[in-house]
Amino acid sequence: MEKEVEFESEDNTNIKNEENNISNEINEDNNKIINISKKNNIIFHIIAVICIAMYCIALAPKVLQNDTFYTLKIGEYIYNNGVFNLTEDLYSWHELPYTYPHWLYDLGMFIIYNIGGQKGVYISTMVFSAILGISIYILSNKKSKNSVISFIVTICAMYLIRNFIAARAQLVTFILFIWTVYFIEKFLETTKIKYEIILLIIPLLIANLHCAVFPFYFILFLPYIGEYFLLAVEDLVLDLKIFSLVLKIRKKLSKKEETIQKIENKLIKIEQAIPKRKEKIKEIRNKPYRIKSVKNHAVLLLISVMLIASLTGLVNPAGNGAYTYLYKTIKGNTTDSINEHLPLTLIENKEFAVVLIVFLMILVFTDTKIKLHDLFMFGGITFLAFNSRRQVSMFAIFCMPILANLISDMVEKYDKETFIKIEKFFSEWFGAIIIICCFIILSTNVIKPHIRDEYIDTSSYPVEASDWILANLDVSKIKLYNEYNYGSYLLFRGIPVFIDSRCDLYSPEFNEDIVNGIDGRDIFSDALNIAGLGVNYKTKFEEYGVTHIILYENSKLAMILKSDSDYKLLYSKGNFVIFERLITNEES
Repeated sequence: MEKEVEFESEDNTNIKNEENNISNEINEDNNKIINISKKNNIIFHIIAVICIAMYCIALAPKVLQNDTFYTLKIGEYIYNNGVFNLTEDLYSWHELPYTYPHWLYDLGMFIIYNIGGQKGVYISTMVFSAILGISIYILSNKKSKNSVISFIVTICAMYLIRNFIAARAQLVTFILFIWTVYFIEKFLETTKIKYEIILLIIPLLIANLHCAVFPFYFILFLPYIGEYFLLAVEDLVLDLKIFSLVLKIRKKLSKKEETIQKIENKLIKIEQAIPKRKEKIKEIRNKPYRIKSVKNHAVLLLISVMLIASLTGLVNPAGNGAYTYLYKTIKGNTTDSINEHLPLTLIENKEFAVVLIVFLMILVFTDTKIKLHDLFMFGGITFLAFNSRRQVSMFAIFCMPILANLISDMVEKYDKETFIKIEKFFSEWFGAIIIICCFIILSTNVIKPHIRDEYIDTSSYPVEASDWILANLDVSKIKLYNEYNYGSYLLFRGIPVFIDSRCDLYSPEFNEDIVNGIDGRDIFSDALNIAGLGVNYKTKFEEYGVTHIILYENSKLAMILKSDSDYKLLYSKGNFVIFERLITNEES
């Protein structure tokens, strides 16, 4: 019997050892699979970043944009004289008060221009475009946890935003806004102080890079705060209902002694039901029908970060410009006349319409759930986009990552394995070569039409006409009327202008001098009305003391001036003509 017991003990030991060995082998296999999956994911990220960078570089325009010219000129002044020495505009002949709405960007761009010239500006636009695309990819991947979908959505987002890529301050602030959302979500997940510090540095940069959009930084906090307080109100309403019911029962308890036991039993049942009710609400939030919501108490800390960040707007040479610039712009009339500020119509922006339809189809016709703060973000940005077509850019950088998350959730339920196989295929050398070659071809086709363009479009900007003005006229004495679209190029060449694309400067909200009791002048409206013949041009020219006029040759005003004996044609070449206004004896 002892021998049998010994044999049984040995058998049990062997069986346990075999089980442990099998378990270890399974764990090793699982670890190998996990490691391979991680390796594939890392390789795919690298390939995705390379392809996104190539595509974004190809999207960057070579031709310098109107705003870039005044950016370089103002940057040059700051570089030579410092940032606190300019209180009056030096580039128009109206003697207007002036502050630096994006001095840091102007300075940075001039340094780049000073080192690399126009090619340097073009390369910087390529770099910022690539950083923007990669940033959208990182945010999309964080939200969706699906690198393949994030990659596809990022390419679509960059296509949607292609017309907004230019050597302008907004290109840098787009990047900072994306990282704001990224670090808000990282902070809410971890509450680490390093993310708080980053969230305080970003608005400081925005206030100095592009103070007009400084208030928008705080709008990005609102969806998360709104979600928290909506859930807090829901919980408060429930607590108040329960408290009110308990008070009623206790009141009855004091009045009706014959039903004491009955009421006491009911009170006990209600008090026992409170935790169950709260647990049910929690379960509904965890397994919602359409909208996912989480009551994250870290939002209270986020509010404190937001309040402290609001003070960073004071740290810039524009004074209170970070707080007032956007309000003044909205209050003024420039937004009614500039194309990118006009309301959006879907028929003119089919790409936006398609993305919007995809959003609605996923939300309406599938059981895919959207996070409450994402729904707030989507709704708010879409509303802004319909009010101003410029905000389509914001829709692309904020709502496309949300779309990536929705598609990923949908795929998770129906066909998760396909995307795992796609990621694995493109992570191997053969698949990697295919996708990189495809994007080389795509990027080449995108960049090919404009790679041979000149940095300055001579049909849009008066390059030769400026040469003539500088050679034949004393720019310190003339008062030149020019149209809006090329004013920035003229001041870039050192020619004082009537107006340029710093449109806000020429509106009464920005050029009034309250201290000296000087009312603001609506130079912006006058410039447009003169060009469009909406006012008597002779009266306005006399009012401003205009001595010379430069116009597009095919403009209506140019046609009229050619037959007006009070104006002498001095120059006509290419797309531009220059007139001298013959001042009468009475006026002189």
